[in-house]
Order: sequence, then C-alpha cells, then structure tokens
Amino acid sequence: MAICLAFACQTPQKEKTGAESLLERMQVLQQKGYMFGHQDDPFYGLQWDGDTMPGVDKSDILDLVGDYPAIMGFDLGGIEMGDEKNLDSVSFQRIHDAIVKHHERGGIVTISWHPRNPVTGGTAWDVSDSTVIAQILGNDSVKVKFNTWMERVATFLKSLQTSDGKPVPVIFRPWHENNGSWFWWGQKLCSDEDFKAFWNLLQDYLNAEGLDNLLWSYSPNLDGQWTKERFLARYPGNDRVALIGEDAYQWGTEEDFVKQLNSDLTFIRDFAKENGKLYALTECGYKNIPDSTWWTRVLQPIVENYSVSYLLPWRNYYKEYFAPDVDQVSAADFKKFYEAQKSLFLKDIQPNE
Repeated sequence: MAICLAFACQTPQKEKTGAESLLERMQVLQQKGYMFGHQDDPFYGLQWDGDTMPGVDKSDILDLVGDYPAIMGFDLGGIEMGDEKNLDSVSFQRIHDAIVKHHERGGIVTISWHPRNPVTGGTAWDVSDSTVIAQILGNDSVKVKFNTWMERVATFLKSLQTSDGKPVPVIFRPWHENNGSWFWWGQKLCSDEDFKAFWNLLQDYLNAEGLDNLLWSYSPNLDGQWTKERFLARYPGNDRVALIGEDAYQWGTEEDFVKQLNSDLTFIRDFAKENGKLYALTECGYKNIPDSTWWTRVLQPIVENYSVSYLLPWRNYYKEYFAPDVDQVSAADFKKFYEAQKSLFLKDIQPNE
C-alpha cells in the first residue's frame, strides 16, 4: 500500500507571472504611501540633454534630493515605424538599457505608446481622419500594417530582460486619455464598441506572444464629472485592467484643477476599491511649475487624501518641464514633498525593506 506523506503530496504552487508579482508589490506599497514617478527621468533635464552626456547617470530628481524616482516612465512612439529613436529622439537602445537598469536598482517601470497614425501617416495627434480604428479593425491592408506595428512592440517588450534572463515587469499603458479627442483613438474618433475591440486587439496579441509581465493600465484624462455609466462606456473590463489611472494636469486655474481632480479621484478610488484595482495619477503636473509651493500645498494633500498608488509628472526638457531641478523656483518645496512620510522614492521601495 502506497503511503502519501503530506509534504510530498501537496500540489506545487504555480509560479507567479511578472505582472502578478508587480501587482502584489504595488498593493503592499500603496498601504505604505504614494510613489513618485517621472517620465524620461534619465534622458533630459532643465539644463542638460543625455545625448551630450553619454554613459553618465543623471537625473534632475537625483541631483535635487539625492534619490531616484520610484517609478520611471518611457514611451515607445516610433517603434512601430522601425525607427532607431522614439518620438522624443531617444534611442530605443537607451530606453531598453534605462528600463533594465531602473528595474535592477529596485525601481518600477511604466511604458506608454504614442504610435503614428496608420492611415494618414501623421503623428499620434493627427485626428484628421475619424475612421482609423474602424480601418484597423476592418480594412485588410491597415490590419496588416497594424499587425506589423504590434509585432515590433512585442519584440521590444520581450527584449526587456535582466542579466539572468528574467522578464522585467512593466505597467503597460496604451490608448491613454481616450475620453479626449486629441489622439486618433479618442472619444470623437471611434465608437465605444470599436475602442474596446481595439484595446482587446492589442492585449490579445501581446498575451498570445507570451508577455505575461505586463500590468495593464487604463488611463483616461481628467474629466471632472465621471459617472459610472460614462466611465464604463469605454472601460475594457475587470478581466483586462489591473490599474485604473488618470492623467491630470493643471492647465487652467488652481481652483478648477483641484475641484475636478477631487471629483475624479473620489469616483476612481471608489470604483477601483469596489473592483479590486490599483489606482494612480498616471500622468500629472503643472507646466514649468510657476508656483513655489505647488507640491506641498496643492498636489500633496490630494494624493495623500486619496491614497493613490503613484503619481507621475511628465518629462523635463529645457523650456517645458514638470518637475524641478536644483535651481527651479519650487525646488525647496519639492524637498519638503520628498521628506514627507508617505512620499515614496526609490530608497523607500527597495524589495528588502
């Protein structure tokens, strides 16, 4: 009679995917505080350009507070064309290396994609043709072109591996700000049904390519009047989204920005908690930050009140920037933001802590 020892008969635990491990890590960190992120952090600054400083690790945030952002954002616009550099003139090799490096130092990576218009040949902001998504879904020649584009994205994402061959987990954030109409996938450029089919097309393709290291983020733009019905109209579904984000910039008055963001985050926080999702400010900022106290007086109370997972100001690039350097008017206030108990930078999220 065969005897089965308890320890020998246990069903082996299935190894977590990269996306599952990242999700668990971010859930734990969200209980600790809100992570600070920055787009293109190692590539540009208010007074420098990485192209002129090859091999040098530089960051406005690092120079200012002695720490890297917890999260770094990168964009793949241009990869679909087979270009050597992305739409912001950063080589894809540099992007690849920076992603792997940030992951290996303990940071988290998020990737967006601003592809060119596959029908007109214009940029992602070319909205002159309102049939683009309908043609991707239904026009054979456009379908073939877009399949090639997805293949190039998949090839790049597969290349994101550590020195021991493990895939780098990534927050993947396609088709953002779709409730606006400034991108060819925007609200007035396609039906709700076609948008969701378009989302599924890319997600299904990348899943079929074995990319289980992608944590998918659905990220509309600042709205100010979300209702469940309006939000669900384009929401891909709980089985297709792990993180609900919002892109929120202060373009107008402070009063309007705070009012709209409080309204939206109330909705997003409640919806995310009800559906078991992470939630974040996937892009945010105040262009050139003319307010010396904006970080601690305006932004910090909001992100603390709603306990967002992270916030990610857009890139710094000479005359247009969304985070300070050591000489910028809000630098001292940003240091206070950094020193706050719940603000998390790279040193605060190390896996061994």
